[in-house]
Amino acid sequence: MAGSAAAPTSLVELTVSCRNLRDTDVFSKSDPICVVFYQPFGSQQWTEFKRTECIDNTLNPDFATKIPIVYHFEEQQHLKFMVYDIDSKSPLLDNHDFLGEWECTLAQLVSTRTIEKPLVNRNYSGHNGTIIVTAEELSSCKEELAVQFSAQRLEKSCWFSSPSPFLEFYKANEDGSFTLVHRSEPVYKSRSPTWQTFSVPLRTFCSGDYERNIKVSCKSHKANGSHKDIGVFHTTVKKLLEGPGTHNSYWLINEEQKRKKGSSYRNSGEVLLVSAKVRQIYSFIDYLRGGMEINAFIGIDFTASNGNPQSPQSLHFINPASPNQYVRAISAVGQIIEDYDADKFFPVLGFGARMPPDFTKVSHEFFVNGDESNPYCYKVAGVVDAYYACLNRVQLYGPTNFAPIINHVARFATTHRSGDKYFILLILTDGIITDMPQTKEAIVNASILPLSIIIVGVGGAEFDSMEELDGDVVRLSSNGRYAARDIVQFVPFRDFLQGAADTNIARLRLAREVLAEVPGQVISYMKANNIAPQPSRISESHLPQDIHS
Repeated sequence: MAGSAAAPTSLVELTVSCRNLRDTDVFSKSDPICVVFYQPFGSQQWTEFKRTECIDNTLNPDFATKIPIVYHFEEQQHLKFMVYDIDSKSPLLDNHDFLGEWECTLAQLVSTRTIEKPLVNRNYSGHNGTIIVTAEELSSCKEELAVQFSAQRLEKSCWFSSPSPFLEFYKANEDGSFTLVHRSEPVYKSRSPTWQTFSVPLRTFCSGDYERNIKVSCKSHKANGSHKDIGVFHTTVKKLLEGPGTHNSYWLINEEQKRKKGSSYRNSGEVLLVSAKVRQIYSFIDYLRGGMEINAFIGIDFTASNGNPQSPQSLHFINPASPNQYVRAISAVGQIIEDYDADKFFPVLGFGARMPPDFTKVSHEFFVNGDESNPYCYKVAGVVDAYYACLNRVQLYGPTNFAPIINHVARFATTHRSGDKYFILLILTDGIITDMPQTKEAIVNASILPLSIIIVGVGGAEFDSMEELDGDVVRLSSNGRYAARDIVQFVPFRDFLQGAADTNIARLRLAREVLAEVPGQVISYMKANNIAPQPSRISESHLPQDIHS
């Protein structure tokens, strides 16, 4: 059975080796060291991150020093590995012989686990050797406990009403204290409640220790927060995993009531285990390594409210010296997704334009490159070229309808529900949509599919109604049906332009914001459908392309 959501960020450990390095020493072999550089978020400058140890006299070093780095799906984390032959105790790298370097993104490493590439040295045309980098995700415990309890004969809150019981779980600390690790929902007005199944990581629940003492407190919920204690019992994960039965039936003991009633006191109710099992927690990286492919579609607003593309005031104005917001948004998000898209081909859809040759029909679902038999654009550069060409081919019109392209992508996602592919639809728009009921219906229908929808608002329009589609606060509904999960992320680009003197930083911040929820959305789909990742089966055809190729 599939596990539950892991955080969108993961701690990744890099291990570095080299083979057949160039020998720059006369009487001995090179003494190599690897120095790892990264580009801080919003910067294109290389900053030193960590050095391995120096290994004497070898051309085939296996460095013991690990490189720990936090992986973010929503950022393009550039890394550079530079290998030197250490000739002195000087900490300055310029005082040592440079052997070669290799650049990549962290996404390439986590997608493929191990990469071997030739080292590049522009000052030396011969063979410089190869570098081998392995990435491993770190986690102290990648298991979770899924457990459910019921109770019977709970003590009344007062003579005239039944309790509204809930459970609190505490793990024992080494100093004898207890830390709260989970609180259940209250079941209102019931002396025989059954609580919902809950899942919690074992590293949180018991620090991964199956025999650690767990204290469970049952209380009656009060609206003013003065919850009444019903009773307490103790258990362990090891005992819970023995399953339901008399050995997992617990008397609730209330010490105050026990003192008051003396020998006549037995208990304040009984809590029963309904089910308990430990299951694996799967991360976004696990699914990537199992061969899950990410396929991205891009939808572009060609409505007349954007303004005449020939006018400098238009959001679609073509100015090679300063790309418009559409181009910047496409580049920001597309360049991240490129690292995960196996073939780098993006289907690009337009909506809201009159189409040639007679310009009498408005289309809300047309291919931006104009080729219905092959609607794919290669890489972000191809998307931008097709977008520019389309502006000169169609007539901007309206209205602004989202539902057709959402349904278009949903049809593809419907045929890949086994977890082998996950789809992302990026919609760029300048205004308020005019088919809100149809769009809400399309999103609710799509919420059961392997699909995430990212909407970027371009320009200065008011986008208040767009927030309704983003179910972060209130779950989206349509015709009485609720979305199975939140699949929409909306952001206005202007929020990232305000106060940003560097447009490149604004672009990077946009990418980070709109993609931050995707890993969690992937995991939520997999968990809802009990899909476990396949064993790592990355082949050459699935490897992200090296940036030098």
